[in-house]
Amino acid sequence: MTIFRLGIKNVIAKPLSTGLSLLLLSLGVGLISLMLHIDRHLREQMSSNIRGIDMVVGAKGSPLQLILSAVFQVDVPTGNIKLAEAENLLRNRLIDYGIPLSYGDSYQGFRIVGTDERYPENYSMRLAEGSLWSQSMEVAIGAAVAERTGLKLGDKFQGSHGLSEGGHVHESEDYVVTGIFEASGSVVDQLILSNLESVWDIHAPHAHEEEEHGHKEGEGHEHEEGGSHEHEGHEHAEAEEHSHEAQEHAVGEESDHGGDDREITALLIKFKNPLGLVQLPRMVNENTNMQAALPNYELNKLFSLMGIATTTLNLVALIVILVSGISVFISLYLSLRERTYEMALLRTFGASRGQLLGMVFQEGLLIAFSGFLLGLVFSRLGLWVVSLLLKAEYHYDFSQTGLVAGEGYLLLVTVLIGFLSALLPAISVYKIDISKSLSDA
Repeated sequence: MTIFRLGIKNVIAKPLSTGLSLLLLSLGVGLISLMLHIDRHLREQMSSNIRGIDMVVGAKGSPLQLILSAVFQVDVPTGNIKLAEAENLLRNRLIDYGIPLSYGDSYQGFRIVGTDERYPENYSMRLAEGSLWSQSMEVAIGAAVAERTGLKLGDKFQGSHGLSEGGHVHESEDYVVTGIFEASGSVVDQLILSNLESVWDIHAPHAHEEEEHGHKEGEGHEHEEGGSHEHEGHEHAEAEEHSHEAQEHAVGEESDHGGDDREITALLIKFKNPLGLVQLPRMVNENTNMQAALPNYELNKLFSLMGIATTTLNLVALIVILVSGISVFISLYLSLRERTYEMALLRTFGASRGQLLGMVFQEGLLIAFSGFLLGLVFSRLGLWVVSLLLKAEYHYDFSQTGLVAGEGYLLLVTVLIGFLSALLPAISVYKIDISKSLSDA
């Protein structure tokens, strides 16, 4: 039997102590690996989805909520803004272009977003089939929407009220699928895109019914489900209340499509030069009824908060790894004390001190490397669970399982801990007194 095989048999000879060391080590490695993947994925997704967008304009409220709802489509909007005000802002010489967004309805949980052709162009979207909309009630759908819903070119469907499943279905008109986008990894994969007129058209009859119902009952214009259009003499005094109304119905429910009555939910803006970043946000926030939010600034704040949580979890995981290293050291040390006679016999049979040292280090490194591999398995299982949750809640794909650079450093740390855990036992083996060990036995 070779020294290598003997080292392996020594490791598996004590399954309880070895299993405990492996469990602690793999849990620590798995947690750090999971945090590395989540952090990388979120940063990549968010960075790619804000490309071409320097500022987002919407209703007053939380800036971060505005960014999450208008850019990433994962939160409820803060409310509506007047189309006339948005168009007036776009005349500013510092603005290159603006992309209007209007939303508040969905189909099987996927948001229906009214916009223009520049929105898919901003994400370099390509059509796998069909073409973009050419008139009201025509839509182009993302790859994830087509996969999950089974919609094909020419299919018709009816949208439902609200941004999640279970809302009132609009039975007045059908949407028609005219195009299907290729998968891009961007937020558009999860959206149903149409023109602004589609959103206004689908809600115009509903707005008439609500207005007539309000007049008949003499109760003013109360919204049954939180409509966001304005009423003369009634202002929304609280931004929190406005946000709650927007969650139920964040599209402009106006009695007609004319002039200043039309509304949109948000406006994505690209600056002509950096001077716009300095002047426009303050101008919008101080001089208009709208709110301006900067995606990069808000995401940096979000990543800062996430960084604190990630660092804390990584420290906990590192402590677990260190504890596992202590466990490996105790296991090896006690095992070698019991095997002193065996080591002395190996020396008498011709094994050198170097071979015995190698055997002890091999046992420590074998446990460390096995714990690292098992930790990667745990982290991939965690990613699979996170992917299922994100798909169910936000329709985001989170299934990338490739190695990240941080896992290479994690391997080095794990191997180093295994080496240090075996160092003291190896020194005791090196100094073993053969005659004394044999006589004591």
